[in-house]
Amino acid sequence: MAAAGGGPGPTRVPAIEVEHLSRRFGAIEAVRDVSFRVEQGEIFGLLGPNGAGKTTTIKVLLSLLKPSSGRVRILGIDVAEQPARARRYVGWVPQETAVDPLLTGRENLLLVAGMYHLPPADAARRAEELLQLVDLSDAADRVVRDYSGGMRKRLDLAMGLVHRPAVLVLDEPTLGLDIQTRRRLWQYIRTFRDRGTTILLTTHYLEEADWLCDRVAIIDGGRCLALDAPARLKARYGSEYLELRVAAGQPAEQVRQLARQLEVLEPVMEVEVDWPGSSSGLAVRIGLRVRDSLAALEPVLATCRAAGIALEGVAARPATLDDVFLHLTGRALRDGETAG
Repeated sequence: MAAAGGGPGPTRVPAIEVEHLSRRFGAIEAVRDVSFRVEQGEIFGLLGPNGAGKTTTIKVLLSLLKPSSGRVRILGIDVAEQPARARRYVGWVPQETAVDPLLTGRENLLLVAGMYHLPPADAARRAEELLQLVDLSDAADRVVRDYSGGMRKRLDLAMGLVHRPAVLVLDEPTLGLDIQTRRRLWQYIRTFRDRGTTILLTTHYLEEADWLCDRVAIIDGGRCLALDAPARLKARYGSEYLELRVAAGQPAEQVRQLARQLEVLEPVMEVEVDWPGSSSGLAVRIGLRVRDSLAALEPVLATCRAAGIALEGVAARPATLDDVFLHLTGRALRDGETAG
């Protein structure tokens, strides 16, 4: 059993088990037969737009909702049957920061420690340990209303760890933060995992899931569409990308003809032509979704030469989780978020 949180038994059971989970709200089925397992010490991501079923799944996991059917276990404990016991092993950091701006950072942590009935001496030691862990020792006795957004989120993460949970649920942990602060928080999340805490997170930043998560589940319309390590999902469903920058002065009809010729090449999956305004001074760009950019490069360039089209440059991009989401759902995650 992992040390973090202290599990309920001697065997190494999964940190989270979700089996055929469904949750209805009247005629609406928000979650439809979703199943997944999260192993101890894993960072696991739930990806999908608003309305996909992520929040409902998390609320069932946190015993805030009962399932309509199926089962959820935390370290082997049935959440519906023993919610109070299961809750002891789970920490939750919601999307909106839950810190009290009128208290200091240390006082916020001691307040949470009191809610978990930690003895005063243990609470003080735990607060100091967590302040060091998230690099807030120097600001520990400052009022939180004077903290930056990144500092508040770091304190929020620490508050979710006060009772040493085996499982930490993070709902959009870096939403609205700048990229430098987001990447710093990624390092903290990995540190939590390295110290034995299992992490389940939701995020709309697919590069965040790609960098952080050992495995991800892609959920849309209440169903789990795919579940695997990001690299394996990208290899199975993703596509690489080639961008051709057409040299200035190339006749438009010749460019259109080239695009039609590129569409029929075996390595090419999709062709898009970006026509900038005539007064913009920008080059025409041809985007190609391909299975393998290295394998596609030679026939693509040969086709350009045969068509008499000169290029200013060529750029390649590897497959991303955005490509996977687009393949599985027919839309980008941000498009789905807008619709949601």
